[in-house]
Amino acid sequence: MSNEVMLIRGGIPLEGTVRVSGGKNTSVAVMPATLLSDEPCVIENLPDISDVHAMVDILSSLGAKVSFRDGRMEVDPTSVSSSQVGYEHARRLRGSYYLMGVLLGRYHEFEVAQPGGCDIGLRMIDQHLKGFRALGASVEERNGIVTAKATRLTGAKINFDQVTVGGTINVMLAACRAEGNSILLNAAKEPHVVDVANFLNSMGASIKGAGTDTIRISGRPNLHGSSYAVIPDQIETGTLMIAAAATHGDVVISNCIPTHMEALTAKLLEMGVRVEEQGDAIEVRGAGPHRGVRVKTQVYPGFPTDLQQPMSALLTTASGDSEIYETIFENRFRHVDELNRMGANIRVSGRLALFTGVPELLSAPVTVTDLRAGAALLVAGLMASGETEIHAPEYIDRGYEHIEDKLRALHADIRRERLG
Repeated sequence: MSNEVMLIRGGIPLEGTVRVSGGKNTSVAVMPATLLSDEPCVIENLPDISDVHAMVDILSSLGAKVSFRDGRMEVDPTSVSSSQVGYEHARRLRGSYYLMGVLLGRYHEFEVAQPGGCDIGLRMIDQHLKGFRALGASVEERNGIVTAKATRLTGAKINFDQVTVGGTINVMLAACRAEGNSILLNAAKEPHVVDVANFLNSMGASIKGAGTDTIRISGRPNLHGSSYAVIPDQIETGTLMIAAAATHGDVVISNCIPTHMEALTAKLLEMGVRVEEQGDAIEVRGAGPHRGVRVKTQVYPGFPTDLQQPMSALLTTASGDSEIYETIFENRFRHVDELNRMGANIRVSGRLALFTGVPELLSAPVTVTDLRAGAALLVAGLMASGETEIHAPEYIDRGYEHIEDKLRALHADIRRERLG
């Protein structure tokens, strides 16, 4: 049970400029990818979040020499002495499964516990394992442990049965060190898929087509060291855009990639929010009442499932009716009960959430159930009148770097206190 609570006094428009940190989803894939190199690597622009620290611990536990400070990680993989990741490490973050593709590609074997992370529904790794088997590995799942071994890895054509970001990245990690050519069909197109491919190419890999549904990989026997900076966080950018709109503020969000935000931008404009792109920045002004909209989560470049929850907070006070149809995860409305505690009028039926706009949200004690639910309650707290108590805020720390400091710089009244 958490011994901290986040306190937000809402109703204050956010104003000013805020800088987006490096991407969580790309960081937890690029970091383990350094083990595919035969030489030291440097990764920059890493966010100071708990998932990144957990991955540093995993790499160190495998024998790599790792230093991490001020967003910069140096990794020497030449001292790696193990291909096993136990439950105590794997349970700390979902991205621990990327060690499977990395260790298989580099050492032709792994023993990795099933990953942890947020409970937002069934997130099978069957497509990952299908890809490993196609490359020539013998894979077994038993008692929460996945083991794989291959005498050699050989390039293959792999058609994913469904679009999978983690599966696309994981198979790409293994295939870039396989013998011969691989083709990944029905591949995910998300920005962090492209970023991982760019990092691997900077180490000497040959990956073409990342960002499309067909990725072609020519395996390489060796990869060299590289220095690389991860891209800005798409989901942090979107959360800050939503928060600016929700508080009827005026915020410039810098160090972001506006083209990654087009699905969200389109919905905000439809609601009556003013959004203006300025090079590597986006200005969001939430003046005036918001109109209700329909949102359907989809794989990139559609509306991101990771922004569905913070978006739902914004829709609680939009005029008329709104709806969100969640197509990716079946258990991603656990935050709705908490929003209703704050006076929202939301009904959930399966994967559909129906909103009837209310005049305002009211402060209440609420509890975070997962990372993006935490972002939703954060936005709701900024909107609500009175002081909102958010319990279990450590979930938010998994994906947002120093979020209280960033919001305080935009004039939010937010602090954290220890309980007891």
